[in-house]
Amino acid sequence: MAGNEKGGDIRIVKKKHGDHGHHGGAWKVAYADFVTAMMAFFLVMWIIGLSQNIKEAIAAYFKDPVGFMKAVNEGKLAFSIAPEGGAAKASEKELPELSEASEKQRMEQAKKEIEKVMEGVPEFKHLKPYVQIQIVDEGLRIELMESSKSVFFMTGSAEVNPQARQLLARIAKYLAKLPNRIVIEGHTDSRPFSRGGMTNWELSVNRANSARRILEASGLRKGQVYEVRGYADNKLRVPEDPYHYSNRRISLLIAYSKQLR
Repeated sequence: MAGNEKGGDIRIVKKKHGDHGHHGGAWKVAYADFVTAMMAFFLVMWIIGLSQNIKEAIAAYFKDPVGFMKAVNEGKLAFSIAPEGGAAKASEKELPELSEASEKQRMEQAKKEIEKVMEGVPEFKHLKPYVQIQIVDEGLRIELMESSKSVFFMTGSAEVNPQARQLLARIAKYLAKLPNRIVIEGHTDSRPFSRGGMTNWELSVNRANSARRILEASGLRKGQVYEVRGYADNKLRVPEDPYHYSNRRISLLIAYSKQLR
């Protein structure tokens, strides 16, 4: 090498820039795994804290993604954000529609399950002739019809008989699993009724409300009952015989999603 003015040697030292050896990028992979795990943890915690309705909306997406996305594209969102900036709140009216075939299948399954309740509980077998369960255009309809003797309600009263109360409680435990909303209807026959200032109108409404209270106390979600209706004798089951005892009945309509929008 060339010398300097003082006769010394000039040395050029090249610094090596290490690449941290074999573990140069390993920390990035580990960090990415950690972040992913944390995201999954917080996602699970978020879902646990959601209301039941939003959970059902999320479940509805995985059950029927096509039907869910169709509802979203039509502006029928599964949930919305509270105007005050609070947490997301579900609106029962905004639950997504399942496809028609999927809803019908769900109603058929519900019908079978409730029929099993009637068959499997010995105390309910004598009630079976007075319970009609059928798929109708509006959804699944369960009718509890009176006989010549009082089966479900005390005569001229909205007081529910003990076994009828047990039956409604068992039915409620299954209906609570469904996302569908419920309409409860009360009906009377055409016999004039007047007791304590009540007419058939009040009696039909009061009986429907008695059924509602039992169903809600036995597990129905808040807001799952959409309407309580009293028809008096305006929707007779046997119109050719307006005094027939089966005209006195309570009807539970588990409605298709599109019916109550």
